[in-house]
Amino acid sequence: MSHWGVESWTFGRELKGFRKLARDERGAVLLLHGYGEHAGRYGHVVEALADAGFSVYAYDQRGHGQSSGPRALVRMADLAEDHLAAREWLRAHVKTPVFALGHSMGGLVTAMSVVRDSRGLAGVILSSPALVTGQDAPPLVRRLAPLIALVAPSFPASVIEKGVLSRQAQVQEAFDADPLCYTGKVKARTGAEMMTAGHALWSQLDRWSLPTLVIHGDADRLITVEGSRRFLREVKSADVQYWEVAGGYHELFNDEGADEAIAKVTSWLNGHVQLRA
Repeated sequence: MSHWGVESWTFGRELKGFRKLARDERGAVLLLHGYGEHAGRYGHVVEALADAGFSVYAYDQRGHGQSSGPRALVRMADLAEDHLAAREWLRAHVKTPVFALGHSMGGLVTAMSVVRDSRGLAGVILSSPALVTGQDAPPLVRRLAPLIALVAPSFPASVIEKGVLSRQAQVQEAFDADPLCYTGKVKARTGAEMMTAGHALWSQLDRWSLPTLVIHGDADRLITVEGSRRFLREVKSADVQYWEVAGGYHELFNDEGADEAIAKVTSWLNGHVQLRA
């Protein structure tokens, strides 16, 4: 974590947390990583946000990175509760506008947290959010997933194809070599919980009123872009921006054109801080 130039951060949960404080803080961002990875992979994003005046708070989710728990075996409700606890800490301690940024599974967790309680947030950024998962599985497998998850939660249910993270081969190579990343098969409970949580979210979008930016690549082979397109159609907020990247893979912050993706996020944050001034 030394490349972040960060300090430890705790918010009352036994999770490994980090923060980087901006010199002249104009806002704060709660950053949530995706499945199988950890907060340390976002150092370049954190640096760009801090340089733009946004302090960044992040933590490794349960079963991920430096946090405890069975590797990549999670309950989505627990992850959402952790996110709500982090937000509650920020409400009590941060005086500038707070935004939530979630990637992939972290985007789904962020969305679950927002529909539960949106208080204390000035806006939301969803990066390749895992709103629809398991769509390629046979119908019988989808129907049996909750049962398999119940009786054999750690059963290795599916494989994540290599090379789907980025068009840059070195990104996948670094992921595979990172001891804090999980490279095994998706476990039954985790996969089933993500499918169930994503399905349940759609009926709750009438509660969504926050300014929102969604970014997704149309060539994402890990999380379908159709989930983000559907979110755009169904969300009730009057302030929703959608940026779809032609040819973009799953990790837009680590893909070709990553600088443009980070600049898009920074520009959106700048605009929404100014609106609140």
